[in-house]
Amino acid sequence: MSAEASTSQQNPIWASGEAYEPFIGRWSRLVAREFVAWLAIATGRRWLDVGCGTGGLSQTILTILTTSAPTEIKAIDRSEGFIAYARQKIDDERISFQVGDAQALPLDDASYDVAVSGLVLNFVPQPDRMVAEMLRCVKSAGTVALYVWDYAGKMELLRYFFDSVIALNPADIEHDEGRRFPICQPDALAALFRDAGLQNIEARAIDVPTHFRDFDDYWSPFLGGQGVAPVYVVSLSEGERARLREHLRAKLPVASDGSIHLVARAWAIKGTRK
Repeated sequence: MSAEASTSQQNPIWASGEAYEPFIGRWSRLVAREFVAWLAIATGRRWLDVGCGTGGLSQTILTILTTSAPTEIKAIDRSEGFIAYARQKIDDERISFQVGDAQALPLDDASYDVAVSGLVLNFVPQPDRMVAEMLRCVKSAGTVALYVWDYAGKMELLRYFFDSVIALNPADIEHDEGRRFPICQPDALAALFRDAGLQNIEARAIDVPTHFRDFDDYWSPFLGGQGVAPVYVVSLSEGERARLREHLRAKLPVASDGSIHLVARAWAIKGTRK
């Protein structure tokens, strides 16, 4: 792979909600359901969703919290494309979307009861700054919580992908998200929260099924160019891409009916402000 392609792969594109949803969005929404239930936040609270992306976590909060409904959700993301997609898909007067930086939130101190984030922390240049900003924006005794993929382990749709990439071209190990994002482990997340000054810290794994109708259902989202792995795929030559595709086809656990049943694990963590 060329130096230009390598640089591009290290800087994933986040712009098209339509391409992101079939790749990661649909699985993130499954994690979000368990994550929000685990937080067990009381009714009538103000929520902040940092790095809201296509709105999956915010929409989950609005949908499943029927007995502890939020009064407001502020959803912020750096991607104008993702914000536009979320605004189009979510029509609820309780939520407002804004383009903004997770490391410098355009919000007042202690203005929310809960600050959450899904699948964003490891893509932020300064994760500690993002957590500090989430903490700054919640009230005393407020909750800060987030989840990230277990890239090095049980996020299987990506683990199979990067294991195949490395098998075919060992030099590309630098692109492996499990290697690039050591923060996506419970001990590292807990240390980050402790260093920020959070208390009552708890971490847990959330496993969700990722079932694909057939190989094309698995492979097609990698061609959308949204995220680390898809940008890598797009950077390959046609021959390299075909070689990777066939290697994956041979390695994935394909059932007799052609379906593929995998697991996606996320690590979730929560803590409270003093």
